[in-house]
Amino acid sequence: MASPAAASRMAIKTFNKLNAAGLARFDPAIFRIAESSETNAHAILLRSHKLTESDVPIMCRSIARCGAGTNNCNVARMTELGVPVFNTPGANANAVKELVLCALFMSSRGVIEGAFHMDGLHAEGTAHERIEKDKALFGGREIAGKTLGVVGLGAIGAAVLKAALGFGMDVVGYDPSLSVEGALRLPGRKMKMVDTLDELAAVSDYVTLHAPYNDHTKGLVGSEFLGHMKRDACLLNFARGELVDEAALAAFFDSGATGRYVCDFAVGPELSKRPNVITIPHLGASTDEAEENAAAMAADTTSLFLQTGSIRDSVNFPTTTLPVRDDTVMRVCLVNENRPGMLGDILSVFGNSGINITQQMNTSRGDVAYNVIDIERLENFEDVHFKSWDALQFLLTSMDGVKSTRYIHGSKQSAKHSGFAVNFNGQVFGIGSNYTPSLPSFGELNEIMGPHEREA
Repeated sequence: MASPAAASRMAIKTFNKLNAAGLARFDPAIFRIAESSETNAHAILLRSHKLTESDVPIMCRSIARCGAGTNNCNVARMTELGVPVFNTPGANANAVKELVLCALFMSSRGVIEGAFHMDGLHAEGTAHERIEKDKALFGGREIAGKTLGVVGLGAIGAAVLKAALGFGMDVVGYDPSLSVEGALRLPGRKMKMVDTLDELAAVSDYVTLHAPYNDHTKGLVGSEFLGHMKRDACLLNFARGELVDEAALAAFFDSGATGRYVCDFAVGPELSKRPNVITIPHLGASTDEAEENAAAMAADTTSLFLQTGSIRDSVNFPTTTLPVRDDTVMRVCLVNENRPGMLGDILSVFGNSGINITQQMNTSRGDVAYNVIDIERLENFEDVHFKSWDALQFLLTSMDGVKSTRYIHGSKQSAKHSGFAVNFNGQVFGIGSNYTPSLPSFGELNEIMGPHEREA
């Protein structure tokens, strides 16, 4: 159990073992890393742990994944609950890029096979006399002058692309979701963009996958794609195993294709025993530097959000950059459904209560809207139409369409966080207030309120 002094700081719950140097970015005067036995936390950081609703206390303001993918977190459900989910794009880009380059060479030359062969020769005691004779068994080709097809041009794909150009390769890229920011990272005239995957497959000697995994990309490399690939082309997968239809790839090899498949994941029996399939135990981001970068990025993003309300690198909430505030204001952060009339209804609560708004920002993303409202702090409540900050917050959180509210008192340096409340199926649960008793997690609320209320 946390000590009284520790209890005054915001608790950060971690799943998996996260890099200590990265976690040290949390200001110890404001934050603390929760003990493993604690169930409540103001924020969650995780890597590979598969997060459930039972892991998320109702006092949790945010979740941060130390990595780019968020498949182990039900992002859609967290959005419904009003919880922003952050990731750390680019934190492991260099680590993955270096391993992809290693795989590029392993797929071109018989390095792995030759190393295993030498182990056998040493065991037999014949290594010295046979090394020159047997090297012809493991010949290969150089990558200079060959064409690399890069599927997905985010931070990792762009880094691989630039490195390949440095090796003298020709590069083609494909990314239907390429952002303006992503396009600016690319080397322009030195590469070629293609409009279809089939076109990329047809011209590539090597294909490297860096696309996210979703319903649209599942089995991205299937029979159609492979039907356009060169018979000796090699496939590299350091994104997600599910991007490749393993049955289709096995059939491609059975038809006489001579290329290699190198991936960072376990494969099924159709591929596991093939000599031209090389599997690596998910080492892409497993460097000290990448783990520190990811934990530091997650800590910085979480700290910024908790201390100021600003949002960056969220996969479900809008990017929100907020101006500095001072000690004379109280910041109200409010998450609500993105629908017509909500902003007017919210602001009218302050106006009808006689509260002066000093600045206000409204942003939205999909079905969720995020409001930050700075109001003048009051020494007494004689001139306004409510009796306490709790009363105001209860009124705001009770509104139809509001998901959660919280207060931030003072500047970033002196920030105090109180008055957090959530609206769960029409009932207000306030943390540190007298609205209703607090409960450990959203999962327990689901169990208590039952299926009828959950669907309401």
